[in-house]
Amino acid sequence: MTTSSHSRAGVASVCAAALTLSGLVATGLLAAQPAAAADPAGYQNIRINEVTSSNNDTVELYNTGSTAVSISGWKMSDDAFSPQAFSPSSTTIPAGGFVTFNSPKGLGDSDKLVIYTSDGTVVDRVEWATGGAKPAMARCGGDGTGAWVTTTTATTFGAANASGCPSSTPAASRVRINEVTSNGADTVELYNGGTSAVSIASWKYVDADTTHTPVPISSSSPSATSIPAGGYVTFDSTLGLGDNDAVFLLDGNGTTVDSVTWATDGAKPSDERCANGTGWFRTSTTATPGSANSCSGTGGGGQTGRLLGGGGALTSGCAPEAPSGTGSTPAGTLAWPGGLDVTIADNVCAFTTSTGPEGRDLSGLAFDPANPSVLWAAKNKNWLYKLVKSNGKWIPDPSWSATGKQIRFAGGTGQPDSEGLTVGGNGHVYVTSERDNTNNTAPKDTIMEFDPAATGSTLTPIHQWDMTSQFPQLDTGSKDDANLGFEGVGYVPDTWLTANGWTDPLTGAPYNPANYPLHGAGLYFAGLEWDGTLHVYGLNSDGSFTTFGTIATGKASVMDVTFDAGTQRIIATCDNTCGETHTLLKVNAAGAIVPDVTYGNPAVMPVDNLEGFALAPASTCLNGFREAVWSDDGIYGFGSGTSSYGHSLYSGTFPC
Repeated sequence: MTTSSHSRAGVASVCAAALTLSGLVATGLLAAQPAAAADPAGYQNIRINEVTSSNNDTVELYNTGSTAVSISGWKMSDDAFSPQAFSPSSTTIPAGGFVTFNSPKGLGDSDKLVIYTSDGTVVDRVEWATGGAKPAMARCGGDGTGAWVTTTTATTFGAANASGCPSSTPAASRVRINEVTSNGADTVELYNGGTSAVSIASWKYVDADTTHTPVPISSSSPSATSIPAGGYVTFDSTLGLGDNDAVFLLDGNGTTVDSVTWATDGAKPSDERCANGTGWFRTSTTATPGSANSCSGTGGGGQTGRLLGGGGALTSGCAPEAPSGTGSTPAGTLAWPGGLDVTIADNVCAFTTSTGPEGRDLSGLAFDPANPSVLWAAKNKNWLYKLVKSNGKWIPDPSWSATGKQIRFAGGTGQPDSEGLTVGGNGHVYVTSERDNTNNTAPKDTIMEFDPAATGSTLTPIHQWDMTSQFPQLDTGSKDDANLGFEGVGYVPDTWLTANGWTDPLTGAPYNPANYPLHGAGLYFAGLEWDGTLHVYGLNSDGSFTTFGTIATGKASVMDVTFDAGTQRIIATCDNTCGETHTLLKVNAAGAIVPDVTYGNPAVMPVDNLEGFALAPASTCLNGFREAVWSDDGIYGFGSGTSSYGHSLYSGTFPC
C-alpha cells in the first residue's frame, strides 16, 4: 500500500485517441463493448461527423463513446423538421466506429440535418449556408467533437476526418461552447481558442426543441457582440434549458459552429469541456462561467467519458481510506488509448474479511491466460480471490470460495502482506508479499507459489522464494519503509524474451533459457515500490532463485506489473504516486528492456491508490478492444456521497 507523499498532479487529457508503440500503431481508437448500449444516454455519444449535399446526400455518424449503440428505428429530418426513417450501413455503431447513410429527404443549399432517436429525442444537429455542404461539412480537430468546417478535399465517409480537413480552421471555428448549465440560470459560455477576436454580433443559438427558432446571442443577457482571443462570453438562454437538452451554436450564415447534448441532470450544475476549450464535455460539480473550467467531478457529459454504476450502502465497519502519496505525472505521458467510459465493477464493500473487515486493500490483479473469464485478485491482508463476472460485476467465484481464501507463508505461518500476483506458465498463482502483518516493521519480500486447485479455505505455498536480504534499505525498523517492497509481479515468458533478443545480464549474451534448467518457462519481474525498479528472477523448482538484475521504469514507484501479449510489452503500473500511469516496456535494439510509452488513466477515474491493473487476454477481443480492470486499495472513489465510495474495482477498455 502506498505511503510516500508527493505534490498532486492532473491526469493526461483524453483528447488523443491513438495507441502508439514502437512498431505498433493503432489510430482513431475508442473502446468497444460487446453489446449495444443499454444506457439511455448512450445516444448522446452519437454525433453527426460529416455530411454532403452533392454525393448522394451522404451522412456519417460517429460514436464517441466506449460502448456500442443501437440506432435501430432512428430518424432524420432536414429544414422541414419532418422526421423520416433512414437506412444506415449498420444498425449498431461500435465504439469509435462510423455508420453512413444516404438521406431519404434530399439535402440542398442552406439546409440542415437533425438526427432523432426512435422516441423523437434530438441527438445531434448541423446547419449550413449556401454551398456549405459541398463537397462536405465535416468536424475538424477531432472526430465527433471538432469544429464544423467546410472541407475542400475529398470526403472521408466511414473513416476519420483528419485527412479531409483544412490545414488550418477559420478563426470563427475556434469559438467553442465551453460550458452550459440548466439549473435555472440556463447559462451558456463560449470560449475563443484563436489568436484574434471573433465577431459574434450576428450569431445565434437554439436548443433541442425543433419548434424553437434560433435566438440572437446579442439579444440575450448579458448582450455580447465579440469574443477576444483567449477570452470568454457568457449569456443566459432565453429558450430555457432542461433535462435531455442541447445547445447548438450558429454563425451569421446559419452554419453550425458547435454543439453539446446532455441527458437527465447532465448540465446541473454544468457540463464543461475538459481540457478547457478543447476537450470532451463532462459533468462538473462546480460551474465556472466566464473563466477556465474547473474540470471537477465524475464525468457524465454528453460527449465525454462517464463513470457508470456503483452506489450502495456501506456495511458496518466498512470505512474507506482517503488516498495518500499523490505525485506528479511523468513528462510525456499520453492520454488513455482506450474507452472514455468506465464502469464500477464490484459490489459495495465486497472484500471484507476477518483480517480486514473494513473491505479495503484489494491490490494486485491478473487475468488467467488459460481462462480469461477468471480474474485473480490479492488483498493485502493475506487473502486471494478468484473472481468471475455476474451481471457485469466481478464477484468471488462461489465454486472456489465465496469469501476468498486465506494464504500463509511456507509452513502455514504468518499473515503475508500480499500485494501483487501473476499467473505462471504452469497455471499456478504467484503472490508477492512485502511484510508479515504479524510483524509489520520488518520487511519480508517474498514470492509465493500457490496451486489454485488445492482444496480448503487456507492455502500454503508449494514454493516460496525470499529476497528480503537484497533490500537492506527497507529494514530500518519502520513499518513505512518495510511497506515499500514488492508491490507487483508479472510472469514474462521465455519465448518473448528470446524472440525480442533480450541480453542476459549475467552472461552478456542473448538470453538462453537452457542455461537455467530449473526455472520453468519464464521469468518473474517484481516491482519495487521503493524506487520504481523491476527486479528479474528465475524461480527454480528446488526453492532457489536466480537474480537477473534490475530494470529502471522511469517511475518513482511501481504498484503492479503485467506482461501483455496483445501489445507485446511489459507494463509497470503506478497509482496516484505517479499520476495514475502505465509504462509499457520493450526490448530495444541493444537487447535491454527499456520504457517505450506511458499512458494515463481514463479521465473519469478517481485519483486514488489504484494499485492493481490487469488487461484481458487478446482472445477476448471484440471489434479491436478488450477489458481493462483497476483496483482501488482504499475503496475511496470520489469520496463520501459519491457512487464510487466503498468500491474497489473499475472496468474499462483497451485496444487489442
